[in-house]
Amino acid sequence: MMRTKKIIFAIIGILFVTTISKAQETVTFNAADGLKITANLYEVDSTLPYLILFHQAGYSKGEYRETAIKMIKLGYNILAVDLRSGDEVNFVTNQTAALAKKLGKNNSMLDAKQDIIAAIDWAYHKSNKEVVILGSSYSASLCLLVGEKDPRVKAIVAFSPGEYFKPQINMKESLKKLSKPTFFACSQREISYVMEMTAFVDTKYKTIFSPKTGIGEHGSKSLWKSCKTNKEYWLALMMFFNNIK
Repeated sequence: MMRTKKIIFAIIGILFVTTISKAQETVTFNAADGLKITANLYEVDSTLPYLILFHQAGYSKGEYRETAIKMIKLGYNILAVDLRSGDEVNFVTNQTAALAKKLGKNNSMLDAKQDIIAAIDWAYHKSNKEVVILGSSYSASLCLLVGEKDPRVKAIVAFSPGEYFKPQINMKESLKKLSKPTFFACSQREISYVMEMTAFVDTKYKTIFSPKTGIGEHGSKSLWKSCKTNKEYWLALMMFFNNIK
């Protein structure tokens, strides 16, 4: 009962937080091919581990313009990253994607995998602590591919992952060896698809969630205020983070 109350109070704090102890700042770091990656840093305490956020196709770090501030309540510094495959959302332009196009760098969804690795490198170097990575749509699948193998990744949060990379990569087969705590979130429309994709993942490592009181949304948009079931998603996410502490 006491644990349930703590979770309830924590989720209330997440839903209503409006300020953070340190303002957002822009940081950059390089991917393996030399492309400069741009990200927004929300640092609470330099000793805390990092939660790294990646956007869906056609978007930017602006996907987390509303939600990154709330995620600080989960007990992490936050890094919201512009991947090379994307564009704009919430009036925030994807600076990494714009630069990749300007320089003629490869910028497919799969090419963005190296950007995720670069973000993990940067965050782990800052705190020397395991990170949690959170992806949305195509980046959720990339997080699963990277996080499963990288010892610096403690846990994975995947909003609406899918088979976005066939025929090069089969996600269902690739997830057979997944052995880290992983939160799979999706809309009601996507639940059967996600269940099938994760069929080979050991049940002790996976938490699969879709809302009960509404359809929900694709990707991390399910956490936006505009999503009618956002409180359900937030509560499930909070419970997951409470279990991996």
